[in-house]
Amino acid sequence: MSNSLNHLKPEIIWSIFSDLCNIPRPSKKEEKVIQYVKNFGEQLGLETFVDVAGNVIIKKPATRGMENRMGVVLQSHLDMVPQKNSETSHDFEKDPIQAYVDGDWVTAKDTTLGADNGIGVSAILAILRSHNLKHGPIEALFTIDEETGMTGAFALEPGMLNGKILINLDSEEEGELYVGCAGGLDANIEFNYPLIAPENNMLGFEIIIKGLKGGHSGLDINLGRGNSNKLLARILWNLVKSFNAEMSSFNGGNLRNAIPRESFAKIAIDKKSEAAVIDYMTKIKSVIINELSAVEPNLEILWKVTELPAQIANKESSLNILKALYACPNGVIRMSDSMPGMVETSSNMAIVKMAEGNAVVHCLLRSAVDSAKQELAERIQSVFELAVARVSFSGEYPGWKPNMSSPILKTMQEVYQQNYGKKSAIQSIHAGLECGIIGASYPQMDMISFGPTIKYPHSPDEKVHIGSVGKFWDYLIKTLENIPTK
Repeated sequence: MSNSLNHLKPEIIWSIFSDLCNIPRPSKKEEKVIQYVKNFGEQLGLETFVDVAGNVIIKKPATRGMENRMGVVLQSHLDMVPQKNSETSHDFEKDPIQAYVDGDWVTAKDTTLGADNGIGVSAILAILRSHNLKHGPIEALFTIDEETGMTGAFALEPGMLNGKILINLDSEEEGELYVGCAGGLDANIEFNYPLIAPENNMLGFEIIIKGLKGGHSGLDINLGRGNSNKLLARILWNLVKSFNAEMSSFNGGNLRNAIPRESFAKIAIDKKSEAAVIDYMTKIKSVIINELSAVEPNLEILWKVTELPAQIANKESSLNILKALYACPNGVIRMSDSMPGMVETSSNMAIVKMAEGNAVVHCLLRSAVDSAKQELAERIQSVFELAVARVSFSGEYPGWKPNMSSPILKTMQEVYQQNYGKKSAIQSIHAGLECGIIGASYPQMDMISFGPTIKYPHSPDEKVHIGSVGKFWDYLIKTLENIPTK
């Protein structure tokens, strides 16, 4: 294990990525990284500006002899997902990411690494800084707030970019070219419930679920990992139904696009039921750990008697909320018919916050098929409206429909075959890429996405494969050398 990235190759990318690790850049808090990128372009003497949303655009002229090539937009997003283990005191708005080398990978100490999309950002900045590369006209587009709503991509105005090709550097499997992505929609649910004082014959009881892997709610949704909110809802539903428990609080997940890893609840139980409740908890713990043993070896289900909560929801309200949480569709809903092995439609019950008479639930729905996404939204709405909750939808973004006749796809396939002796895979990703949104403003732009191998994004286990970064850089350089003429 080494804490230094300076000895890694290609040095130009890793030195810039090391700088990014020292700049706080959680979603919606990108002010410092925006300034860093703006200064980077200006110090190189390149045309640089920041639009009204905070997107940074830097333009670099073609190198000599490449002026007749089609203009290319290189695009990545500046923000990162701020996830950490509960025992970690890291402040994503102030503290640097503690990145280190672990064998063939770079990872971070107890937090997300930010390789998503920091490696892409670093590669673009390296292209801008390099003086010995061959390329046509380049426009570097650095968008903001991709992870929590794609705000920057939505705010990008038509006419700001001149390039005819967009290369997005936000994919996460070396050797794969992405030509499509899923669209998304946020479901926002809210309950109000009356509060009562617990009876004197009751005692406080706390349940903790932790140790799950979590991960990206699109890329990792098909891995069968546990969702801490769903597991806790399962346990609480049984406790309320069978032992007359009453809920005081439920707190699980904090990001809509991350599978929740930790959930916490405080309830009130009858003192006479304590032994039976503990017996149930012991049995359900064994059942759940056995069910998930292959994919969640570090799962922990803990409980303890605590101070009695001052206020609780009565049994009717508690059961009403838990029925909806337990029944809410979650995980893979349907696999793709047109691309075998790919997820078509999914849902992630990402956030549950319940306290002081109010409960909110946030789910992120994804689908490559708009009608399937709408049907899933209606199903979730039906479940929660049966529980007398208010349901609204927001943050919808379009999918990106594959174009198998894409000229840049043909070029990149040929470059990969010629240089690496094998075919690149063609994929559509079950995640939101900004290509679909940018394509709505620039419908004639030919688009593709690729990147190095990044595992477990959106979780503290995030890591990037060092060798794949070198190959990704080499492939990007060779692609720019072979961009078609105008």
